[in-house]
Amino acid sequence: MSQQDTTAPGPYPLPPWKRAVIKVGSALIAPDGRGVSTRYLLPLARLIAEKQREGKEIVLVSSGAVAAGQVFHAKSRPGARSLVEKQALAAMGQTSLIQMWSRFFDFPCAQILLTHDDILHRKRFVNAKNTLLTLIGMGALPIVNENDTVAVEELKVGDNDNLAAHVAVLIEADLLLIFSDIDGLYTADPRKHPDAELIRTVERVDASVLARAGGSGSSVGTGGMITKLQAAAKAADRGIDTVILNGKRGQAIDHLLNEQADGTFFQRTAQPQAAKKHWISHALPVQGRIVVDAGARRALLEDGASLLPSGVLDCSGDFQRGDAVAVVFRDSTGDQQLGKGIVQYNHADLLQIKGGQSSAIRERLGYAYTPVIIHRNDLVTQTTDTTAEETV
Repeated sequence: MSQQDTTAPGPYPLPPWKRAVIKVGSALIAPDGRGVSTRYLLPLARLIAEKQREGKEIVLVSSGAVAAGQVFHAKSRPGARSLVEKQALAAMGQTSLIQMWSRFFDFPCAQILLTHDDILHRKRFVNAKNTLLTLIGMGALPIVNENDTVAVEELKVGDNDNLAAHVAVLIEADLLLIFSDIDGLYTADPRKHPDAELIRTVERVDASVLARAGGSGSSVGTGGMITKLQAAAKAADRGIDTVILNGKRGQAIDHLLNEQADGTFFQRTAQPQAAKKHWISHALPVQGRIVVDAGARRALLEDGASLLPSGVLDCSGDFQRGDAVAVVFRDSTGDQQLGKGIVQYNHADLLQIKGGQSSAIRERLGYAYTPVIIHRNDLVTQTTDTTAEETV
C-alpha cells in the first residue's frame, strides 16, 4: 500500500540533485491550442538558465510540435486528425518550437528526436545516452521530443510524460520535473470535486494511486494524470525523484529557484534498478512465454541464477533471439509470473533444446550461441522488480 501525505502545506526542500529532466506539456506551450506562446514559458526558461549557471545539468523534454504546426493548417481540428496529419503538423511545428526555446538562452540548444525504437534497442539506447551526455558536457541544452514525423502508432512512446521518464533513465538523472497545468496529484479530480486535496508526497505508485488519475484535461496534449503517474513510477524504479507541479503558477517556479518544490513529490525507491534491468522492465514488449519447472523457479528467485535449458518445460509465442519473454511457473493453481528477460534462442530452437543439458545444445541444433536460455543479467525477477510486466 502506498503512503500518501496531504497534510504538509507549502513548499518543501528538494533532495540534492545535479542532473534533471524538465518536461513541459502542451498546455503550457500552446495554451490556446494554435501555435506556441511565450505566456508561461519565460519563467520556465529563467529557471533553466539559472540552474545552468549554478552548474546544474538540464535536459528539456518539450511537447507542442503538433500544436505549433496547427498555425500553418488552421482547417485541421484536434479531434479529427489522422496519424499522417499529426506527423505533417509535427514536421512543420518542430522548427517553430526549437526556434522559440532558443530565443530564451545565451547558450546553444540542440534538437533530439527519439522514437520508441531508440529505447527498445539496447545499442540505440546507449547511442542516445552518449549523445545527450556529450551535449550536456558541451554546455548545450538538449531539447527532446518524440519523432512524430516517422513513428507509426505501434512504435510510439505515445506521450511525453513517459518519454521524459525514459530520458531521465537514459542520462541517469537525479530529478524529473513534470510541468503541467495542475498543481499535482489530488485525492479526486479537482475540476469535479472542489474539496479535493493535493497529495504532497507519494512513496510508491501502486493501484490506489493510479485509481486517482483522471483523463487528459487538455485538447492539445496526449497525456493526462495517468501518464504522469506512469512516468513517476518508471523514474522511481531507477532511483529518480519526480515532482508534478503547475507551470502556470509563477510561485511554483520561484520555489524551485530556491531548491524547493510546490507540487506532488514522488520518492525514488530505496534500491534503484540497474539501467539495463530498468530498460528490460519498462521498454521491451513481451513477445512470448517460457514455462519453467520447480527447480528453475527456485534457482531464479532464490539463487539469482541464469535460466538453463534443463529447467524449461514449454514455450509459446513467435519470439526471436534477443526478444523479451515472460518467465512463468505453472502448477495446479495456474501460472505464476516469475519475471521477464531477454531470450538467447528463438521459439523453434527452444522447443528442440528444452529439458536438455546445455552441453547438448550444439548436438541438437548444430550450433550453440550460449549455454543459457536467459542470462541472469538479462532477467528481471519479481523479487527485484514487481513491475516486470510490460508497461509501455
